[in-house]
Amino acid sequence: MNKLKYTVAGVILASALATLLALGAGSARAEPAGSALERVRASGKLRVCIWPDYYGITYRNPRNDKLEGIDIDLSAELARELKVQLHYVESSFPRLVDDLKADRCDVAMFAVGVLPQRKAQLDFTQPYLQSDIYAVTTRANRVVRQWSDLDKPGVVIAVQAGTFMEPVMTGALKQATLRVVRPPETRERELEAGRVDAFMTDYPYSRRLLDNADWARLVAPPQPFFVMPYAYATRQGDAAWLARLNEFVAAIKRDGRLAAAAGRHGLAEIVVR
Repeated sequence: MNKLKYTVAGVILASALATLLALGAGSARAEPAGSALERVRASGKLRVCIWPDYYGITYRNPRNDKLEGIDIDLSAELARELKVQLHYVESSFPRLVDDLKADRCDVAMFAVGVLPQRKAQLDFTQPYLQSDIYAVTTRANRVVRQWSDLDKPGVVIAVQAGTFMEPVMTGALKQATLRVVRPPETRERELEAGRVDAFMTDYPYSRRLLDNADWARLVAPPQPFFVMPYAYATRQGDAAWLARLNEFVAAIKRDGRLAAAAGRHGLAEIVVR
């Protein structure tokens, strides 16, 4: 190989290039390398994003501060299969995409609705649950008595920011007013205070109100309104990890673990078989 002859300009250029390469290497190190499946096995840890306020799914019970729900059970099953330790990362629907893209967790396991805008940024497993949209109002509310009362002038309907109900109801409501509730405010507080007439939710969250609030009343659509499939979400472009997650979903459907977990948490009606 011929020896390189550097001019003064060449030395400066080489130095600049070396600096750029070093910076590039540092950036590359900050990004996840290889498949998440390899990293999970190498580290011995599975990082699972959850939303700890999702009743029946990934819920932190205020009575004992323990996590419970179908995806608490099933994430433990996934970690057991992989023979790794399980580590939960608290997330939410508004933070979901950022948390996965920033490599804060390996998979989101909290019944994530497969929305087009999410599919554009994330990969999803095959669905394991599905739910329609329901309205929750108070027993004393005289404005909303049935589904057809929701979209009338003067009616105020709340949705949780970042949930799939937000874009659906934005498009569906023509006469009523939509209020998007963001933390620290809650839909229940807005409803109890009389600032909204009803809020929209899914089957699992409606169970929370019916199980724990004697003032709540469920308003179901007379026919399917917007049935959303729920799946596990991960970063895009990792075929090996997605395949392993799909293998897990297929296995829990086949061997009954999904049905058993759904039964324990009152979700048998929305299982995708």
